[in-house]
Amino acid sequence: MTDFLIPEIKASEDEMIAIRHYLHANPELSLEEFKTSDLVAQQLETWGYKVTRGIGTTGVVGTFKKGDSTKSIGLRADMDALPIFEETNLPWASTVPGKMHACGHDGHTTILLAAAKYIASPACEFNGTVHLIFQPAEEAIGGADLMIKEGLFERFPCDRIFGLHNMPGLPVGKLGFYAGNFMASADTVKITIKGYGGHGAYPQRTVDPIVTGAALITALQTIVSRNVTPGETAIVTVGTFQSGIASNVIPDSAVMELTVRAMKPEIRDLLIKRIEELADLTTKSFGASCDVEVYDSYPVLINDDEQTTFARELAIDFFGKDAVLDKVLPSTGSEDFAFMLQERPGSYFLLGNGEKGDKGGCMVHNPGYDFNDDIISTGASFFSRLVQAYCR
Repeated sequence: MTDFLIPEIKASEDEMIAIRHYLHANPELSLEEFKTSDLVAQQLETWGYKVTRGIGTTGVVGTFKKGDSTKSIGLRADMDALPIFEETNLPWASTVPGKMHACGHDGHTTILLAAAKYIASPACEFNGTVHLIFQPAEEAIGGADLMIKEGLFERFPCDRIFGLHNMPGLPVGKLGFYAGNFMASADTVKITIKGYGGHGAYPQRTVDPIVTGAALITALQTIVSRNVTPGETAIVTVGTFQSGIASNVIPDSAVMELTVRAMKPEIRDLLIKRIEELADLTTKSFGASCDVEVYDSYPVLINDDEQTTFARELAIDFFGKDAVLDKVLPSTGSEDFAFMLQERPGSYFLLGNGEKGDKGGCMVHNPGYDFNDDIISTGASFFSRLVQAYCR
């Protein structure tokens, strides 16, 4: 497959690996990507891009135009790290305790920079405008939505948009495409149960929020099994339940937090509706009350059929059929690129980071994870081919 990589991108591989290692050693959390965005902006300016900073706090957009066509295309990479203590012991391991590039956003940023260098060079022929979107805060508050609300697509019109994610467990350098509903919506739901506290020896004089919460947790487990058609993907997980500080005291309140996932918008709406109904009815039946908050919400990521077919066929044309995975399954993970796909047609695809047990095979969000440098040129070459194929 390396025979099909763009030679100019392959030639700059050592330079890009050095950038990736710097980013990995200096991770920054969501909306704190100041050094990262500085590096990105400086590189883009060096290559002749018009650079706009500060979109979504730390976001960067690099724009490059060739020819007179009105066509435009967007390519996106995320930049933020995670609050994880790294355990790789690599020479380029994080130098910031408690912060780590455990999802490969250092690699995504580097891939887009490698593509940027080639796109701006005389060797890359195209006719149109390219907007390279370096996005903050994918891991936390939905930086994509933040950029959109600050006028991303009004200021930088894109006819179509593409993004990628490295994927441990898939063969190194292989590309995976899926048309349609590809990644789940994600909502965090916080339920605060309000009871009436008292002495543990006199429970009859209280409204116990712990007992109420236990009943609600059990009731919540019926939502998927009794409200969602079998075969549809839906998840309601209670991840935290907190209440009380002493064994002989019944507290006034209890708090639980849930993650809710669905592969279809209408099922997502159903899950939230049923959670709110069950929380209200269950707490009332125990003489308690509740507040329900829904936040940190990401929509279903829906890949446009036409753009996904375009990207997949392009990958086969340039890299060969063996470089493209035959089957990619939808994921109950979530991704804020979904917000961008709500605004513009496009596709989000996978790039194999390495199979389990091999280099790059450690799963993301793990303290032992590292992005595989061997896929930088593959991702950058494909991003560049997308530009050339559309802006021709």
